[in-house]
Amino acid sequence: MTAVKLYDTTLRDGMQGHGMSLSAAEKVRVVHALDQLGVQFIEAGFPASNPKEAELFELLAAEELRQAAICAFGMTRRRGVEADRDEALQLLASTFAPVVTLVGKTWSLHLEKVTKVSREENLAMIGESIQYLRGEGKRVMYDAEHFFDAWADDREYSLECLRTAQEAGAEVLVLCDTNGASLPDQVEAAVAGVHQAIPQAELGIHCHNDAECGVANALAAVNAGARQVQGTVNGYGERCGNSNLISILPSLQLKMGYDVVPPENMKELSKVSHFVADLLNVPVDPDQAYVGRNAFAHKGGMHVAGIAADARTFEHMNPEAVGNSRSVLPSELSGKATVLARAEEIGLDLDDEATRDAVETLKQKEHEGYHYEAAAASFDLLLRQEAGEYKPLFTFESFKVQTELRAGEEVETEAIVKIRVGDQRYVTVAEGNGPVNALDRALRAAITRHYPELEDIELTGYRVRILDTAHGTGAGTRVLLDSRRAGEGDSWGSIGVSENIIEASWEALVDSLEYAFQNGRGAGGG
Repeated sequence: MTAVKLYDTTLRDGMQGHGMSLSAAEKVRVVHALDQLGVQFIEAGFPASNPKEAELFELLAAEELRQAAICAFGMTRRRGVEADRDEALQLLASTFAPVVTLVGKTWSLHLEKVTKVSREENLAMIGESIQYLRGEGKRVMYDAEHFFDAWADDREYSLECLRTAQEAGAEVLVLCDTNGASLPDQVEAAVAGVHQAIPQAELGIHCHNDAECGVANALAAVNAGARQVQGTVNGYGERCGNSNLISILPSLQLKMGYDVVPPENMKELSKVSHFVADLLNVPVDPDQAYVGRNAFAHKGGMHVAGIAADARTFEHMNPEAVGNSRSVLPSELSGKATVLARAEEIGLDLDDEATRDAVETLKQKEHEGYHYEAAAASFDLLLRQEAGEYKPLFTFESFKVQTELRAGEEVETEAIVKIRVGDQRYVTVAEGNGPVNALDRALRAAITRHYPELEDIELTGYRVRILDTAHGTGAGTRVLLDSRRAGEGDSWGSIGVSENIIEASWEALVDSLEYAFQNGRGAGGG
């Protein structure tokens, strides 16, 4: 198998994306996650460009990695300054990082508008900078900035820049689609042209995603001879982001047959993707290829029936190969296969009649505005009712909520709940910071006398959607609640629908506690 190496620039290029920020200590954690995944090169950024970067390089110098090489990033020498007197290059030479990635100009537009140097001086800046760092014992990779624009503008000069870098000792010549404007056929043709013109050079590819082609361009470059791929975790980066290594890695190894990381490491892919997203406090796109929660989710009845017979019918690969899992989403599109799949998953045995009834109930409920794919706890309760295994937590009599606001005072909310638990009747009163909170407190004041294990169930999310805006304030309302047991990570979703937002909230609240009660410790939701 032909080897292709990964070069991650999440900590530098990825942090240029909007809202992206990590502490130095968090960046070290990212480095270890990438190292364990098998990424060969990890770019830490500009050493000492700011206090955080200085701290990061100081921390990384003391870290032991399995196999990844840390790369420092910088630019070719300034115009009119000798390489060994350029302070930025001196700093790169002094860093512990064994690899230095230098970016240099290739496109005449930048020579004229940005650096304002002649073509000859630009070549000298490239060659002398690389020679200096090689003389200081560094491995050097050369990033040819705006290469594909330069290739289209002046092919011969772009090749001259690459040859200069190679002759000076650059280990890899990285062709950069800096503006993200190229298309896959253009990238493949250009890389093939460079490979033919400089056949002894090792080529790399660095793409951005401005035309939504970052991953496709990287794969096209590999097809044409590139053997190093640069990118970021989840495609983070400036503007529309960089090419997404999380998609590129399995495509290269599982689809195209290249040797990239140890095969057993591939199962860590989803974990790494979600780990970095969690550190950045941003959600992973649920529809992201390979690792998104919907990447192997099935909703249509025919699709669910197909994967039940043979997963290959509607899945391009085994989700477990990248650390993901299959899910079946209940909806108005569902058939018997969806119901039976979920019933089996939670340990229910549904006969044919119960299965048909569950399908019909599901379709009717979805028509009324329920959305069970976002509220698996409520769906599980529905299945338990159809299977005859539903045990009510309590018998409901009534609730009353009163909210009062007086001039100059804070709003006050009080709830009165009347229920029966076993042979006992309870009338409980509680105050809260809003109607749902007050109802929750009043309900729990009664039921936890019998079921103290429900005391530490906490609500972690509350979302409201108006179902038919044409009806204005009389429109139906859908409420989704997220709940979990305090101190535990597993959570579950419940739902309520009504024209009255308080009633919808009550229904979702009751389902949340009913689910925790039915499942003992409330685990296994979704």
